[in-house]
Amino acid sequence: MTEFLGTGSGQIAYDVTGLAAAAEEVVAAPPELVWDLVADVTRVGGWSPECIRAAWLGEPGRPQPGARFTGHNRFPDGFEYEVTCVVTEADRPRAFGWVVLDDSGDPARPSSSWRYEIDPLPRGSRVRQRFTHGPGASYLRAVAAKAPDRAAAIIAARRDGLRANMSATLRAMKAAAESPQATGAGPG
Repeated sequence: MTEFLGTGSGQIAYDVTGLAAAAEEVVAAPPELVWDLVADVTRVGGWSPECIRAAWLGEPGRPQPGARFTGHNRFPDGFEYEVTCVVTEADRPRAFGWVVLDDSGDPARPSSSWRYEIDPLPRGSRVRQRFTHGPGASYLRAVAAKAPDRAAAIIAARRDGLRANMSATLRAMKAAAESPQATGAGPG
């Protein structure tokens, strides 16, 4: 849901809280393997068109609630930024989720939330990736507020870009999960 709210001063504030994007892929690999891949944040840079690297911050350095990591992202125009994330869910092999902190650092009011959900199938897994914006501060909110006449188009373009990037990430993760190295099936 995208809301455009007027303020008493005549300025327009853009509340994009709840804006969502999702993608899914069927993977010919068991849920445990898929979960191990999506929960290894250090691998996302090899799959994602936007997140070019991620690294655990301090201990425990593994996917469990409360663990923190950084994500280093790059937009197609070359703009780069880094975010701090907090794992909110690590339920192997079913779900893995995290929030992206805004400048306040409050996990209860994140810039965005991300979640992978993995369902078993007779010959593999279905993995769904979901992004939800807000309710905290974000680059998207700031850009939309600076260009009120183009805000709707900016928000729609970001949503569409997120969907495309998530689909590309899931396709690359699927290829990794289905590779002989991941499945243990080598030559011969």
